[in-house]
Amino acid sequence: MRSLWNGSISFGLVNIPVKLYAGTSSNDIKFNYLHSLCHTPIKYQKTCPHCAKEVTEDEIVKGYEFQKGQYVVMEETDFEAIVPEKTRSIDILDFVQLAKIDPVYFQRTYYLEPGETGAKAYHLLKKAMQEKQQIAIAKIVIRSRENLAALRVYGRGLALETMYYPDEIRSIEQLGQITQEPDINERELAMAMLLIDNLTAEFTPGKYFDEYQDMLANVIEQKIAGQEVTPVVAPPAAGKVIDLMAALEASVQATKSREGQADQMPTGENTTRLTARRKGHPIKESEETG
Repeated sequence: MRSLWNGSISFGLVNIPVKLYAGTSSNDIKFNYLHSLCHTPIKYQKTCPHCAKEVTEDEIVKGYEFQKGQYVVMEETDFEAIVPEKTRSIDILDFVQLAKIDPVYFQRTYYLEPGETGAKAYHLLKKAMQEKQQIAIAKIVIRSRENLAALRVYGRGLALETMYYPDEIRSIEQLGQITQEPDINERELAMAMLLIDNLTAEFTPGKYFDEYQDMLANVIEQKIAGQEVTPVVAPPAAGKVIDLMAALEASVQATKSREGQADQMPTGENTTRLTARRKGHPIKESEETG
């Protein structure tokens, strides 16, 4: 992997040299937009409607619309003037318990690798956080933007999660239908909890996969081979259940036999060649030519 950022973790008076790497990536199949008549890729051009001409990158500036049709133009020097001083430091502010942070705050995951001279301090910090069962709240500047972040132990290393600031989180109280709760009787609640018990399992990430992307890959493979696309057979529509209690009881019955079916669940391993490419798996020559 190629590092996106080089700097250090500021831990009291200790500085730990680190490199930042993207911890996630999308496996979605990418498409180009084509002209339907000739299948030529569509070209997007930046044009100025006033000057009626195409505009090059060096002719484009950033502007903030403070009134309708009126802009204040921002130069690169304006942005540079307010860039936080510590652009190469992950400044730890507090240590907190992970369970106290709602997942709504988390944005994106990055991995942190120690620099050549920072391995001992890096693993010391990781070990101390493990022993205390806490994570660090920090600030980091990425691409001239100051981010709130959570620094935590992940596997054998440290991960950094960029976070939303509190004023970026929309209030759920804006949803009108959640303000008044209907009466829930004890029997309904007991049945709902029993249904949860029947569906409770250890979190095993490997058993979940993107079924839609796999089906999409199969459709593309069929079209490449000149075959007719096989439509997905929709499951029979469930009947409309008016009685909530009856629906809960039926759900509990349907999930009672769930335990023995875990080993039979698909794992997403039976992928097509295109799906294998999408997931970065090597493709055998016999698969490529077969």
